[in-house]
Amino acid sequence: MAGLSVDLVSADRKVWSGTARAVSAPSVDGQIGILSGHTPILAVLRAGTVRVTTDGAEPFEVHVTGGFVSVDDDLVTVVADEISPVTGAEG
Repeated sequence: MAGLSVDLVSADRKVWSGTARAVSAPSVDGQIGILSGHTPILAVLRAGTVRVTTDGAEPFEVHVTGGFVSVDDDLVTVVADEISPVTGAEG
């Protein structure tokens, strides 16, 4: 399976960029799970946890307060109003 190219940014900085197997994000319409080949989408985010699953052992998780997620041609861009590490998570 081909990977996703992911950019996770806040208003003032790039938080993370890399390749992932899956991304999960909290949209206002419900949790979105994104895998390679996902249909293009633009969704508004609500407060919650964004989880990026890489080939590493542990997923990378951050808490967002809102923003949007865009998916197009296996490029996932998460633009969040504010991003903070989830307690106990590295990143």
